[in-house]
Amino acid sequence: MSDQTTLADDDLFGEAAAEMREEVAGHLDDARAVLPDPDAVWDVEADNVLGVLNTLRSALDVGDAAEHLRQAKKTFIVGQRADAFDDPDDLEAKIEDLESLVTAIEDAEDTVGDLTGTVPGIRNQLREAVEGDGAAADAADDTSDAEA
Repeated sequence: MSDQTTLADDDLFGEAAAEMREEVAGHLDDARAVLPDPDAVWDVEADNVLGVLNTLRSALDVGDAAEHLRQAKKTFIVGQRADAFDDPDDLEAKIEDLESLVTAIEDAEDTVGDLTGTVPGIRNQLREAVEGDGAAADAADDTSDAEA
C-alpha cells in the first residue's frame, strides 16, 4: 500500500509541477501582452515638447505587467523551493529578463514624468530671463534717450 501511495504522490507532484510551470509561463505571457506597444513609444505626435512628453509617459505605462510578473515570481519561488521544475534556470532567466524590461520601462516613465514637470518651469524661467533682460535694455534705452 505504501508503494501505491508513493506512486500516487509522485504522480500528483508531477501534475502540480506541470501546472506551476504552466502558471508561471501564463503569467509571463500575460505580462508581455500588456507591455507598451513599441510603436506607441517611438512614434509620438504632438504640437510641443510637453505634448510629446505626456504622450510618451502614457505610452510607457506598463499597466498590469508588473502584477503579472509578480504572480509569476511568486509561483516560481514556490515551485523552485519544492524542486518542482526540470529547468528552473531557464524559467528564472525568462523572469529576470522580463523584470529588467519592466523596470527599465518604469524608470523611463519616471524620467519622462520628471521632465514633464521640469520643462514648463524652465520655459517660464527662460521667458522671465528674456523679458527681464528686455525690460532692462528698454530702461537703459529710455535713459539714454532722456539724456540726449
